[in-house]
Amino acid sequence: MSVETSGPGELDLHLIGEGRHERLWTVLGAHRRGGAPDDPTTGVSFAVWAPNARQVQVRGDFTRGAACPLRRLAGSGVWEVFVPGVADGARYRFDVLGADGRWRTKADPVAFAVQPPPDNSSVVFTSEHTWHDADWIARRARAAWQREPISVYEVHAGSWSQGLDFRELAHRLADHVTDAGFTHVELLPVTAHPFGGSWGYQVTSYFAPTPWLGSPDDLRYLVDHLHGRGVGVLLDWVPGHFPRDEWALARFDGTPLYEHPDPRRADHPEWGTLTFDFGRPEVRNFLLASALHWIEEFHADGLRVDAVTSMLYLDYARQDGQWLPNEHGGRENLDAVRFLRELNEAVHRNHPGVLVIAEEATAWPGVTSADGGLGFDLKWNMGWMHDTLSHWGRDLPQRRAHSRELVDSVSYAFSERFVLALSHDEVVHGKGSLWGRMPGSDRDKAACLRSLLAFTWAYPGKKLLFMGGEFGQVREWSHERSLDRDLLADPLHAGAARLTAELNAHYRRLPALHTQDLVPAGFEWIDDRDPASGVLSFLRWGSDGSVLACVVNSGPDVLEHYRVGLPRSGRWREVLNTDARSFGGDGATNPGAVEAVDLPWQGRPASAAIRLPRCGVVWLVPDEPV
Repeated sequence: MSVETSGPGELDLHLIGEGRHERLWTVLGAHRRGGAPDDPTTGVSFAVWAPNARQVQVRGDFTRGAACPLRRLAGSGVWEVFVPGVADGARYRFDVLGADGRWRTKADPVAFAVQPPPDNSSVVFTSEHTWHDADWIARRARAAWQREPISVYEVHAGSWSQGLDFRELAHRLADHVTDAGFTHVELLPVTAHPFGGSWGYQVTSYFAPTPWLGSPDDLRYLVDHLHGRGVGVLLDWVPGHFPRDEWALARFDGTPLYEHPDPRRADHPEWGTLTFDFGRPEVRNFLLASALHWIEEFHADGLRVDAVTSMLYLDYARQDGQWLPNEHGGRENLDAVRFLRELNEAVHRNHPGVLVIAEEATAWPGVTSADGGLGFDLKWNMGWMHDTLSHWGRDLPQRRAHSRELVDSVSYAFSERFVLALSHDEVVHGKGSLWGRMPGSDRDKAACLRSLLAFTWAYPGKKLLFMGGEFGQVREWSHERSLDRDLLADPLHAGAARLTAELNAHYRRLPALHTQDLVPAGFEWIDDRDPASGVLSFLRWGSDGSVLACVVNSGPDVLEHYRVGLPRSGRWREVLNTDARSFGGDGATNPGAVEAVDLPWQGRPASAAIRLPRCGVVWLVPDEPV
């Protein structure tokens, strides 16, 4: 049950005016007051920030065609009214007489629920959900997440399996994710958005979930159920821009209120949207409160902050003359930098263990540093993603000449704390699915997909895979249809699914793969330049001294008796071979133990001769007694 909130008091108004009210949603929006339904003091208080408005009225299915005027609370820009007799489920909008003398009908910026388009009304909503995840939240606060496995399954909730609401999705998704071994689900934006084709990235309601998939409490149920199954939930969150819809945030009180007043900063030419005025304290406060709202009210375990690059650079997607430099003449958006630092500091101060993850595609320094940087926990590794997919998309005979694509990214692998993201962005807009980007026949595509996934899970960094990648979705992703799960009747696709589950199981089980994921001590090359074969090999080290050797043959030939250098002699065990028949491969494996002898090789004191499958990856660990 949500705790009943009071209307804005004197301290609330002071904090709102200064842009420092971190729990803004507890005083703005629509809040149910009073007791029994027939009690005349029962109703709803409405409050909205519109500092430049001349008048504000609330109109709903409870006003019978008329409108109820709000009163301005002195000096704060907040308008408020209490309307008796209003109950949950009531639809409402604000009529705002702007500073320009024009009336506009607006949705509530802090609405907790909304009607589906084309209605676009706000809805009075009070949560009745009782949470059952106290133990999960307590463990999250204590966890040393940097040294734990984080394997994220990225999901578009509306198309993972079309026709499911949040509650139905909760059970189906939890079954799938736990079977596949992922530690977290990341949902593409579930904040309310009027156009499904934006996939949630053009947000009109920053405190309400999309009504297409159920009520706010249905989304709470999904998070609670996933927590109960041991799965974390990350939410995609979009503070960089918002759409121009007349009924939403744009020119809310007849002035550029949420957007920057200068069109050179307000207009976003790439997406046709508006950018927030990060220099205005009240706007930063609005966004910060939205972030904390999803964490506190929906128990999100983290936020993936979309399009951070577009926020950081004033000239992003703009030509000369279309952007305004900062006060020092530079291209950095200093107001956005301040906001991002405030965001990360507030989340970490209020919610230990909650992750804030940046989608940032440049070499901006210190994205994941709290000491003079932006303070994010993790950053998507876009350079690694580009080079890796470029390499795996090449015809097999060509790969040997392009092995540097898999090597160069190590030079910056620990410059930030990275997520290796094979995300939705890589399977849309004509790029094709991961399966479709692989070369050759179906058997080649399957082998290449398996080796891509095994390389990714062995490489240092946390993991993220968009839905469908785990079994080799063939068609490019479309939000208008479900995943093609009938492909699992094909042994090649069923094998990819089994491989994904085994990768996640090893990732969780083997400290060498996760305890030093984010620090240089966890990675060493064995050989990063074998000109004869194009084979790459490296070691992963755990904080407990455990070790795993990964050998990658992305070429077209099976290599018999390939000698690989190892840190010690003795018996080594092949814990993973992407060519195993159980994965749909041809069976070019190393059954039993691999014997490493005291023959120095590739700079290592010992070595072993192994069989390497074509377009395959082998993982070896010392075969020590349990």
